[in-house]
Amino acid sequence: MNEAIDVEGLSKRFGAVTALESVDFRVPAGTVFGLLGPNGAGKSTAIRILTTIVRPTAGHAAVFGYDVVRDAGTVRSLIGLAGQYAAVDKNLTGRENLRLIGRLTHVRRSRVRARATELVERFDLAEAGDRPARTYSGGMRRRLDVAAALVPDPRVLFLDEPTTGLDPQSRNALWEMIRGLVADGTTVLLTTQYLEEADQLASRVVVIDRGRVIADDTPAALKARLGNTIIELDVEEARRAARAAELVSARFSTRPDVEGTRLRLTSHDGSRPLLEILRLLDAHGLVPGAVAVHESSLDDVFLELTGRRAGDAPDSGRTSGEGS
Repeated sequence: MNEAIDVEGLSKRFGAVTALESVDFRVPAGTVFGLLGPNGAGKSTAIRILTTIVRPTAGHAAVFGYDVVRDAGTVRSLIGLAGQYAAVDKNLTGRENLRLIGRLTHVRRSRVRARATELVERFDLAEAGDRPARTYSGGMRRRLDVAAALVPDPRVLFLDEPTTGLDPQSRNALWEMIRGLVADGTTVLLTTQYLEEADQLASRVVVIDRGRVIADDTPAALKARLGNTIIELDVEEARRAARAAELVSARFSTRPDVEGTRLRLTSHDGSRPLLEILRLLDAHGLVPGAVAVHESSLDDVFLELTGRRAGDAPDSGRTSGEGS
């Protein structure tokens, strides 16, 4: 089967609150798929449904053809889950944690010890494997948590914001481990607020906002749709920024986004418009105090689509009922 996950019309309501509304997406087998959205968008609700923790209100979801409600037991045998926070027992050693997970997930007793050894070595935990997990650094605990999700050798691994709170070195190390898993045939569904993470790892992303899918494409296609270059100018006063936006809008085909004193516009023509913009603003006494030019990223796409940055708190118009 080419599709590891198939989601059609998925909806979830908690009383009067809508967490997901008619969500559709498909995840090809053997890939990393990014599920993105602001805080409160419904990402974690989708993960809970796909991992059989909660039932959908409406719609259909399947993992390798098995319905997450009707075939929940089979689905659980096919998946692994590492949540937003490390779920290891701090008083057990790394190896003991993995052996415990093996017993809980009904891995053959003859296989449990060998599997624990394989995983502590693969996740660079061999030297710390016989130490209590409470002595581990944050990055080590996250690696152990992901290793625990892999004890039963799942075909699909769900990673719900796996690198939250990690330093850049630990984050990069976990990225390499995820790439290695996919190279071995595992399908990974990743939720994250680090847009660079999705850009680095995912072959396709879905953006959810207020419980609905607002974009579904490859990272490259989403960035190309926005524009190749982002130009930002700071005119140091909100009133002057609004005036500068009016002038730029009258000269160019698109209106800049204005955030406080900062103007932000996308360009499909590189940085070429910048000189004309500076001349225009200078002619009206609106010389920017700061100018920045950079290539578009998924962060820029995210801001363009949602009007918010990934880590922003949910606004008053949110519909999601729980989590992210």
